[in-house]
Amino acid sequence: MTDAHAIAGVPMRWVGPLRISGNVATTETQVPLATYESPLWPSVGRGAKVSMLAEQGIVATLVDERMTRSVLVEATDAGTAHRAAQMIHARTDELREVVRSGSRFAQLIGIRHEITANLLFLRFEFSTGDASGHNMATLASDALLGHLLKTVPGISYGSISGNYCTDKKATAINGILGRGKNVVTELLVPRETVETVLHTTAAKIAELNLRKNLLGTLLAGGIRSANAHYANMLLGFYLATGQDAANIVEGSQGVTLAEDRDGDLYFSCTLPNLIVGTVGNGKGLSFVETNLARLGCRADAEPGHNARRLAVLCAATVLCGELSLLAAQTNPGELMRAHVQLERETTTEKVGV
Repeated sequence: MTDAHAIAGVPMRWVGPLRISGNVATTETQVPLATYESPLWPSVGRGAKVSMLAEQGIVATLVDERMTRSVLVEATDAGTAHRAAQMIHARTDELREVVRSGSRFAQLIGIRHEITANLLFLRFEFSTGDASGHNMATLASDALLGHLLKTVPGISYGSISGNYCTDKKATAINGILGRGKNVVTELLVPRETVETVLHTTAAKIAELNLRKNLLGTLLAGGIRSANAHYANMLLGFYLATGQDAANIVEGSQGVTLAEDRDGDLYFSCTLPNLIVGTVGNGKGLSFVETNLARLGCRADAEPGHNARRLAVLCAATVLCGELSLLAAQTNPGELMRAHVQLERETTTEKVGV
C-alpha cells in the first residue's frame, strides 16, 4: 500500500446499549465511537445505561431535514436584484422541475434570499434521500444557477457558493433555519437513577446547565449554541460511520435543557444541524459498512429512512455523553479523576507496562 492510499487508524469501541423511541426508530442498540479521547467511551456508556433505566428511553423526534447550498449572483443594482428575487420565488415550481430532471433523489423544498448592495444571495434547500447531500445539493444548485442566468434578466454569475448555506462554519442562519437533520432528544430520568447512577441530583444538574451551558456560553459569545461538548460525541460517531467529520462545526451547535421535576430529571438536547448520510463518500469502507449494518441503517426501505435512523441514533448518543459529563461536573474532582485514571490505563495498555 502506498502512502497515497494509507488509512489512519482511530481507536473505536461500541458502547451501550442505549434505548431510543420516537417518530423515526424504537430500538435498543450499541453505538460505535471512534476517538482518541478514551474517557468518552465510559462516559457515553453511563448515559446509555441511564437510558436503559427509563421506560421510553431517549425520545428522539426528527422535526425537519434539508441540505442547503447558496449561490451568489451579481445584479446591475439593488432594485434589479430585488426584482430578480421576486421572479425567482414566483417560479419555484419551474425550478423544482429543473432539479427533478437532473436527479433521482434531490428535491427542491425551499428558496431563501438575501440582498446586499447589488449582490443577491440565494439559499436553496433540498431533500436528498439517504445521502448527507453536499454534492447532490451543489450539483442541483449548479443546474439552477445556469437556468437562472439564462432566464432572469439583469443578473450575472458570482459564485456557485456564496457562504449563505452555511457549510462547515458556525453561523446563526444554520441554527435558525437548520441544515441537515434537526433532531430533538428528551430523557426523563427517575430520581433514584439520578442518585445511584449519576451520583448527583436533578437540581444540581439543572443549576449547572443554567450557569455553565446557558450563561457561560452567552458570556463567551456562542452562536445559537448552549451545550457542554456535543462535538466530542459527534466526531466519534461521524468517524465510525463514514461521515464528513468537518460537519461537526455546525453540527455541534445545539441547546441543552435540564429541569428538576420533583426530583426527577428532564434532560433534552436539540441538534438542528446533524449532517449525516448512509450513502455517498466514505461509505464504501468495509468497517463503515459493518457499522451501518449493525446499527440497522442498511434496511431495504424508502429513500431517506436509513439516514433518518442514523441521525436519531447519533443525536441520542450526543445526549448520553452530554448528560454524563454534566453529572460528573456537579461533583468536585470527579471529571479529572476519571480522565487521569482512564487515560493512564489506555497508555499502559499501549506501551505494555
